[in-house]
Amino acid sequence: MTLYEKYRPRTLAQVVGQPKTCAQLQGLIDRNALAGKAYWISGASGTGKTTIARIIALQVADDWATLEYDSADQVTQAEYERIDQWLKTYSLGKGGRAVIINEAHGLRKPIIRQLLGLLERIPHHSVVVFTTTKDGQEALFEDYDDAAPLLSRCCKLPLTNQGLAKAFAEHVMQVARAEGLDGQPIEAYLKLASRCRNNARAMLVEVESGCMIGGGA
Repeated sequence: MTLYEKYRPRTLAQVVGQPKTCAQLQGLIDRNALAGKAYWISGASGTGKTTIARIIALQVADDWATLEYDSADQVTQAEYERIDQWLKTYSLGKGGRAVIINEAHGLRKPIIRQLLGLLERIPHHSVVVFTTTKDGQEALFEDYDDAAPLLSRCCKLPLTNQGLAKAFAEHVMQVARAEGLDGQPIEAYLKLASRCRNNARAMLVEVESGCMIGGGA
């Protein structure tokens, strides 16, 4: 298991660098209003989109009651019909169902049109989460007139890329120390954050390669 997966947050309290989004989601959880909705998470690579999507899903459904697509290209007509039926049924355990569609800017126009109806009738025990990069979101709207109605049916969660260097540097340093892969001061991790453009996943890949052991980063 990679360090990124091993230390991927499982709760909102563990998420690094996205306090506004976490507070918004916690408010929904506190009001028991998280389910029955669709969410659109946008942000730069490595800022926590998929992590937060999975945390949303976990509030509603067990891992095995969640469908996750690595790319919207995987959402074919057959998969759309599966999603439609999946969301309608209850499951054992938590009872809910969840669907996560990553790289949502890759959705095809016919699927977008069908999703418009599906998102109007998400059952109260289910949740749908889309993730995309900000650039991907802009491209989606350039390519498809249908994209605006799709987004209007979702709770928008734009992730920030501001102030992440210090938060990610401290987090990655803690991981490195826990794994015996540390040997550098915080300044080296700040440089790593800058080099990786505040991408936590890329930073942890570098640490896993041993770049923080002994010599300079």
